Amino acid sequence: MKSPAVVNYAPEKGSVEIRELEKPEIGAEDILLEVANVGVCGSDLHQWTADHSWPVNYPVVLGHEFGGHIIATGSDVDGWQEGDRVVSETAAIISKDNPMTRQGLYNLDSTRKGFGYGVNGAMSKYVKVPARILHRVPDGLPFEQACLTEPCCVAYNAVVKNARIEPGDRVVVLGPGTIGILCAAMARLCGAEVALVGLEQDAHRLAIARDSYGCEAIIGDATEWAMERDGLGCDGVIDAAGASATLKIALDLVRPAGWISKVGWGPQPLGFNIDPLVQKNVTLQGSFSHNWPIWERVIAMLSGGQLDVKPIIGGVWPLEQWHEAFEKMHSGEVVKSVLKPA
Repeated sequence: MKSPAVVNYAPEKGSVEIRELEKPEIGAEDILLEVANVGVCGSDLHQWTADHSWPVNYPVVLGHEFGGHIIATGSDVDGWQEGDRVVSETAAIISKDNPMTRQGLYNLDSTRKGFGYGVNGAMSKYVKVPARILHRVPDGLPFEQACLTEPCCVAYNAVVKNARIEPGDRVVVLGPGTIGILCAAMARLCGAEVALVGLEQDAHRLAIARDSYGCEAIIGDATEWAMERDGLGCDGVIDAAGASATLKIALDLVRPAGWISKVGWGPQPLGFNIDPLVQKNVTLQGSFSHNWPIWERVIAMLSGGQLDVKPIIGGVWPLEQWHEAFEKMHSGEVVKSVLKPA
């Protein structure tokens, strides 16, 4: 039985379309998930516009932010049954023998392949998922929110695990996309004063961060806010912008002995002097993806009401209206689009 899926079929710009695909066949350690909701990520948009910087196995079904109900389990799967409400991590393929995997840091396994670029993702009615990366979703958490566990985990890793925020810190977040807003919200939960910085066209997103998460919203230069206390700069910067040039801004804003957590991808060459990193004794930390304990924490935060993702959801579209959902995000009209397979 075939069902529609959003497929990125070639490296050229605009090479995304609806195709009818057969239901996936699962292996002994897999489950078959009927997708309830799937979020549109900036990486989906980058593959659609062909300005991404990672290898893609064409053709591939897009979508790695998803949740749904189990409808079948492999012969070796224990602890899961049909009807269970779950969300899935993104590490579809990893090596159990990789040294990083053995440390529990399988997100840093160099052989890792994720949904939506390495293997078929969840912008479809059904998706095949290894049972090892499933997490239970409480009944009270709607799937249109639960499917955004993944970007929340990205933010948690960047802010909680890969930064060193203390209550009362002043933190600047660069880039008011989904990850930037969620990083700002997470930093607020850690007790920081937070300024989210964007451009004129980001005014709507900045307003969401201000009104829903208690952040200072700054268009353009954040120097005055960063220097307000003692003229030395902010305690830390979370660089969630999709450009390399923002690292220079981060170095200018951060105080001596401060920190920068870089979570935004920027494939462009730097083209500027990073001596201030040395001169100011600044810690620069990259942050990539997430792992099991982070997912459990974030699900608890979402279901317990500590973290509310409703303000960033700009709408829920049927799968067949993927193009409108992509356009709404790409234009900046909404922060996050969510798709719902039929």
